[in-house]
Amino acid sequence: MASRGIAGLPFRFQVVAALALAVIGVIACVQIGMVFLHVAPSNTVSKEYGKAVDDWIYPEFEQNWKLFAPNPLQQNINVQARAEIRMPNGTVRTTDWIDFSAQDGAAIQHNPLPSHTEQNELRRGWDFFVGSHTDDNKPNGLRGELSEQYLRRIVMLRLGAHRDGGTVDRIQVRSMTTSVKGPSWSDEKTDTRPAYREVPWWTVTPADLPGGAGDARTEAKR
Repeated sequence: MASRGIAGLPFRFQVVAALALAVIGVIACVQIGMVFLHVAPSNTVSKEYGKAVDDWIYPEFEQNWKLFAPNPLQQNINVQARAEIRMPNGTVRTTDWIDFSAQDGAAIQHNPLPSHTEQNELRRGWDFFVGSHTDDNKPNGLRGELSEQYLRRIVMLRLGAHRDGGTVDRIQVRSMTTSVKGPSWSDEKTDTRPAYREVPWWTVTPADLPGGAGDARTEAKR
């Protein structure tokens, strides 16, 4: 009976296959080690090699969880937006609040292969904005300005430059945070009423518009 597997290959191919398996094994071990250091509590190794760990993990292998987290997130955060639309006759109307997070959730549900955009774009954009702004929505330096531009573009990508027969002139974004009610066996008291954080109205500029929509708006204002 002819031998199978690597042993059945000519010697030179056995060497190549063995080297390939060794390389794959080393990379797998490094990946596991880097992810562990990334999610583990701060320690001597992660402090000394923190930059190397971050360079390996970001952006492809980012993990949004921590080992031994003392207080995991117990809130649902929905990002919503509304728009002021200028109609051709000059009147202005305001849309209802549109729940983009609910739209993403509906697209993800029962989808075995949800897109990265549906899972993370809006959520990370809002986290970026909140983390680089004060409680009264004032930017903290350059990152604050960048996060605002990013959030505006996400919203306009979903709203579109033209809506309901008019042109989107201004947008407003808010978050609706609702605490998750504790399990039936817990005596923990949780206030499940939603809390809102509203950002002031933003005037839409050509830089906020996706694709060539900005050029069209610039031409319209000339």
